[in-house]
Amino acid sequence: MEYGFDTFLSPMTWRYGSPEIRRIWSEEGKRLALRQVWVAVAEVQNTIGLISDEALSDIKEHSGDIDINRSLEIEKQTRHDLMAEIRAFAEQCPVGGGSIHLGCTSMDIEDNVDALRIRQSLQRVTGLLRQLIAAFEKQIRAWADCRCMAFTHIQSAEPTTVGYRLAQTAQDLLTCLERLESLRIKGKGFKGAAGTGASFCTLLEGTGTDFDSFEKQVADRLGLEVFEDATQVYTRLQDLQVMQALSLLCAAIHKFALDFRILQGSSIGEFGEYFAPGQVGSSAMPFKRNPINCEKICSLCRLVRSWQDTAWDNSALNILERTLDDSANRRVFLPESFIAVDEILRVATSLVERMNVNTAVIRANFDRFGVFAATERLLMILSSKGADRQKMHEVIRRCSLQAWDTVTGGGANNLADLLAADPEILGFMSEKEIRAALDAADYVGIAPGRALSTADRISEVLKKAGA
Repeated sequence: MEYGFDTFLSPMTWRYGSPEIRRIWSEEGKRLALRQVWVAVAEVQNTIGLISDEALSDIKEHSGDIDINRSLEIEKQTRHDLMAEIRAFAEQCPVGGGSIHLGCTSMDIEDNVDALRIRQSLQRVTGLLRQLIAAFEKQIRAWADCRCMAFTHIQSAEPTTVGYRLAQTAQDLLTCLERLESLRIKGKGFKGAAGTGASFCTLLEGTGTDFDSFEKQVADRLGLEVFEDATQVYTRLQDLQVMQALSLLCAAIHKFALDFRILQGSSIGEFGEYFAPGQVGSSAMPFKRNPINCEKICSLCRLVRSWQDTAWDNSALNILERTLDDSANRRVFLPESFIAVDEILRVATSLVERMNVNTAVIRANFDRFGVFAATERLLMILSSKGADRQKMHEVIRRCSLQAWDTVTGGGANNLADLLAADPEILGFMSEKEIRAALDAADYVGIAPGRALSTADRISEVLKKAGA
């Protein structure tokens, strides 16, 4: 069965995500993994005399012969997708076909396959996240000392630096990396229809191998830890933990992308996405340079976050030993979450690596608003010289409001001139001292140093990851 553009295709099938992540969650990739688990079960059953050498050899020989069309044909009759794959596999194995899936229930195979795919996907996501963090490190070092206006309530506040602003996101991403790397993905194991392992206990009678040894041998062949206890499925709390970690990552990246969009807006204009030759910003307005990558990131991040709620429902509402009402949605949100995050991370890395920092606009905004922030320092100096703090606050407030009216009316900021000429302030400081105090360029506190400190911490984390 083949699908083209004449029918609905999920954008995750072709538009978003890398070939590597789509391969992990492909139908062919899934069926290869199913057979990998069946082979592991058969290998252990062979060592304890339940399956002949000839049967095992036959099963292994045909484990890569995926025939999805035949499996789908069988499924029309069985209305059970895993049973259809078992029969398609068995048809290919004239000697060993009757031994495939011996003792297993469907979720002994499918839940272990999901655990393998989730683990493989997490390895890719953490690798991409490290690349993004490395891109931030480079930009933090480049802009650690670049003074710019900070904004609180989306209003100009005090000065900060571009590097320190980037360091906030990098710090969050390090937290996300730690959370993702702390996840220990486990499979269900091979505990049968209700999680009691009864079918395998029966099979193992007289073989000299107990259940715990059998399950561990199969799991070790798959390189997979398994839950000590399970029902028909592994606890769906694991899916929720994975989605919470992905949602946390998306929250951090969404904030950065949203801030980037605001800073790229024509009213501020300090940041800009890379704009390729021939790129079109708008079908109607040829001059537009829209932040399309940031907008894509925000859109996909919201989608991933919404699927966390579905994972919560599956965990909380999976009744007793198992209900099937999680099956259909897991086919969607598990692969599409990882594909979306793959896209988010790759786009974000490119965005950071090629971001445009418009220093001319930063300087203009700083000149326009920076002096307002420096009035706090002027007030502290006046107070230290014996001036009445409340009186000086009122003088500065009055002059600031007058200067603000000038700025918002399109004029140059004249606050320094107003304050340097005020007789009450001149009673404590010279004009030269007043103007020096109002130079906001040095009023960034710990920002440059802390930005570089965060860059150093990133370097250490990435060095350990590469060790």
